Amino acid sequence: MRSPLLSRFLLIFALLFAQLGGLTHGISHALAEPAQSTDQSLPHDKLCDLCAAYAQIGSAIGGSGVSLAVSENCEAPHQSYFDPQTSETFPAFAARAPPHSA
Repeated sequence: MRSPLLSRFLLIFALLFAQLGGLTHGISHALAEPAQSTDQSLPHDKLCDLCAAYAQIGSAIGGSGVSLAVSENCEAPHQSYFDPQTSETFPAFAARAPPHSA
């Protein structure tokens, strides 16, 4: 069985190179476009199989919104606890002169 660290690095590099492949594939499409006429754009239904595969990789995480559940009523006033007792600070970095030489 492989170590967990090796498995993680393999996954990291696989996702990294998949993103790099998608980028280079998109650049190859962008470089091929000037050879065509500039007055018309490509039709939207003209895609290659690699474009569809890289689109699936690009949306692997998903775009759902983040919702935070709040259990308290936000309209109720917030009462914070105040401690009237003061604590003395410890002077950890007090300046000190060298010893006086006589």
